[in-house]
Amino acid sequence: MNGAKPKPLLRTLAGERLDRPPWWLMRQAGRYLPEYRALRARARDFVDFCLNPELAAEATLQPVRRFGMDAAIVFADILLVPMALGQKLGFGEDGPRLEPIADSGDAARLRADGIILGLEPVCETIRRCRAALPEETALIGFAGSPWTVATYMVEGGGSRDFLRVKSWAYRDPEGFQSL
Repeated sequence: MNGAKPKPLLRTLAGERLDRPPWWLMRQAGRYLPEYRALRARARDFVDFCLNPELAAEATLQPVRRFGMDAAIVFADILLVPMALGQKLGFGEDGPRLEPIADSGDAARLRADGIILGLEPVCETIRRCRAALPEETALIGFAGSPWTVATYMVEGGGSRDFLRVKSWAYRDPEGFQSL
């Protein structure tokens, strides 16, 4: 491994049996940590928090420092992808809100060419985390499934019945596929 300390998570994924399973928690950064709450107060809003590499990297690293987990989870949100495509995103008391996409015409107006630039702050967060994490600590990224992200993009937020997204998918499968 080029002199690097072996990461327990990667060793386990490679089939090696260890004396204990590697551990981490999904959503391990969060309000239960006082240092997270202090960090969160420095951001204008949740989107600003996610897109500030200094703050997002620190949020990623805090639980590892406090609890010694075998992996860090990149602090980000699955809805940064639609935002990078040009969809307006905000977070309120009732959760995330996106400007809904109603049809393939709306989907065609999304800017796929802007996704690299739009997600650059997340890439910088990852670079900062990799540089700061102990050698034996893995870094885990995540993404929403295409269906999950599409439901938020079409519904404009969470939904109990997913009526808009299901209607579009059945009414215009090719147009929906373009999303």
